[in-house]
Amino acid sequence: FVKPFGIIILRVVGASILFWTFFFKTEPIRSRKDWQRLIICSLFGVAINQMLFFKGLSMTLPVNASVIMTTVPIIVLVATAIILREKITPLKIAGIILGATGAILLITDGGFSFSGDTFMGDIFILINAASYAIYLVLVKPLTQKYNSITIVKWIFLFGCLFVTPFGWSELAEVDWSTLPDQAFYSLGFIIVFTTFLAYSLNAWALQYTSPNLVGFYIYLQPVFATLIAVFMRNDPLTWNTLLFSAFIFLGVFLVSKK
Repeated sequence: FVKPFGIIILRVVGASILFWTFFFKTEPIRSRKDWQRLIICSLFGVAINQMLFFKGLSMTLPVNASVIMTTVPIIVLVATAIILREKITPLKIAGIILGATGAILLITDGGFSFSGDTFMGDIFILINAASYAIYLVLVKPLTQKYNSITIVKWIFLFGCLFVTPFGWSELAEVDWSTLPDQAFYSLGFIIVFTTFLAYSLNAWALQYTSPNLVGFYIYLQPVFATLIAVFMRNDPLTWNTLLFSAFIFLGVFLVSKK
């Protein structure tokens, strides 16, 4: 009903409207370097990240995308060492290995494969993962200087300028009269929960912890997805699921441990 880039315009513009409506008052940005960093964060954290994820997802399988997204904490670990000069500790490495192992085993328990048909989609998801990881590292210094809401407000406002040229034609093709109610509910959920709330809490969390830990929590997504499937669709809860989830939680513990 709505093509990938058209969804991104609705997502970014919709979230931006929410940010500036509910949090109109804002603190001033105090330097040109901070403005430049906000624009770069918007490019990596909103434009490249979201556009390539949705485009890639339309060209590959959800399980492929989930497996590729497990690279985020690894890229964050390397980026924090290069950009922020954070030390890579054995505990962090062990935690990421454990978490990645648990996540991949949990995601692929039913089997998966990379094929030529999904190659370009897989590449787009990989670039999206790298972009999101870089965003987490670049935005960290800003969270030490400004309120998290101030940061995401400007990031999404700049994001509107980045995504509109790519998605406007796809949005113009939408026949809104043919969209089922479920489509509107889904778009509302994407805008409010997975964008407005998610980015707000993400930036807030970065004020108190490292990008490594924030990025690592992506490994909990398959755990939550499994639990939702168990309780809402009555999917079976297997011993494999419990074991793989234990790997992930142990990995979170090791990465977060000082």
